Amino acid sequence: MTHPVPHPAASANLARFLTAQAKSNPGQTALRLGSESLDYRALAESSARMVAVLHAEGVRRGDRVALMAPNVPAFAVLYFAILRAGAVVVPMNPLLKSAEIHHYLTDSQARLLLVWDEYAAEGTSAAEACGTRCLAVGRDSLPRLLAGHDPVEELADRAAEDTAVLLYTSGTTGHPKGAELTHLNLTRNTEVCARTLLRLRPDDVIFGGLPLFHSFGQTVGLNCAVATGACLTLLPRFDPAEVLRMIERDRVTVFLGVPTMYAALLAHPAARATDTSSLRLCASGGAALPGEVIRGFEETFGCTVLEGYGLSETSPVASFNHPDGPRRAGTIGTPIEGVRMRVQDDAGRPSPDGEPGEIAISGHNVMKGYWRRPEATAATLVDGWLRTGDIGVRDPDGLFRIVGRKKDLIIRGGFNVYPREVEEVLHRHPAVAEAAVIGVPHPTHGEEIAAVLALKRGATATPDELRDFVRAQVAPYKYPRIVRITDTLPKGPTGKILRRAITLSDHENDANDAEHSG
Repeated sequence: MTHPVPHPAASANLARFLTAQAKSNPGQTALRLGSESLDYRALAESSARMVAVLHAEGVRRGDRVALMAPNVPAFAVLYFAILRAGAVVVPMNPLLKSAEIHHYLTDSQARLLLVWDEYAAEGTSAAEACGTRCLAVGRDSLPRLLAGHDPVEELADRAAEDTAVLLYTSGTTGHPKGAELTHLNLTRNTEVCARTLLRLRPDDVIFGGLPLFHSFGQTVGLNCAVATGACLTLLPRFDPAEVLRMIERDRVTVFLGVPTMYAALLAHPAARATDTSSLRLCASGGAALPGEVIRGFEETFGCTVLEGYGLSETSPVASFNHPDGPRRAGTIGTPIEGVRMRVQDDAGRPSPDGEPGEIAISGHNVMKGYWRRPEATAATLVDGWLRTGDIGVRDPDGLFRIVGRKKDLIIRGGFNVYPREVEEVLHRHPAVAEAAVIGVPHPTHGEEIAAVLALKRGATATPDELRDFVRAQVAPYKYPRIVRITDTLPKGPTGKILRRAITLSDHENDANDAEHSG
């Protein structure tokens, strides 16, 4: 039976989820990292002591506090402390370098940076350069720091529309922008995901390998676990062998991942020998999950994989293949409870079913706006709808599909080619582990289609073989004339393949195109 999510009653503060669990399930394990664990009582008390530290540092309601830490229990302690103090969390990738950190701190006007010891050198350097106070915390130093302060049990009163988290986008164009996610955005997205998608219970164990500084890991992992009294078992750095050991050791029931994680686990030699019988549900997001990977994973691991969709700007979940609803590989399902989604043309008019257009989203999950970016906010939030920049299709049965990003669309000789469609075909080849399709400049066609691939361990295939494989299954203008095989594809912090980081040399373009023109 699914347990109801405690509702933050008196205050809209997202941290109310934690204080509620500390009262109702104090001895329940909240976080695990290897042999280390933290129950809800200890998590709540540590975060209350950290509130006193924040007050001593001059942090007040509405102040921005940057948090730069890996997937360790301390992340949750610091995250909820910032919220309990009424401040705004600015989560940051701990792998950022000084110049990047400088932008986050100056743009957010952060009063304080909390940085994990291992990354303190870059963080301290950036903080000094922009005059932000920096506090290094770590496995040993944080407990000593907390021991010197009495807990502040009072939960700062926050309104539903107050900003809780300033989540910076990946910055594919220009500098990253901060999406203002409110207490209502995050509370409601957490509640709906926990209840209608994951159907979490206090005895669930959630895999916590998605970065907690990212929206997927933060909302669907950390916040959903805390909202329901479940356990989040953490992994600071993804390694498929260690993940399989974790699933067996910790009896993981819910796996959260991105497509590259699913592909890596499926391809690992120990996959079939590992006891994964505890798994009851898997959720995938962040990028398209190839149908072949879904089918192979479900068969090998004996559990259901639900694919969904969302953005940092939507807290993040917008749609999903629901457990009891229609489910089809290659789709992102239907909008979650309380959210509307449509496909529209460039003028904002709804497109008919089957016709590609830009996906727009409206609902409780949509951000307040971009921090200090009124022009960007006005261009993205139009008449109550968030323009996503993603190109999608609504099928006649109501399921949505993503066919590409507006900026990823390839126009070859006047024909539109969506990279995902070609990538799906490539993934059907038994030798292909990863695939990315991009457009490269061409003197007569405008753009030519290029495929960059990594093969499965021990597999072999030639560029000609892969090119002909796709050519037999798509229209003549869609198959890749340029095929490159490489060891691995560039990925972002969540494991998402970065098309924009893939480049081909002019010599390689010319050689491939000369041999395979037409």
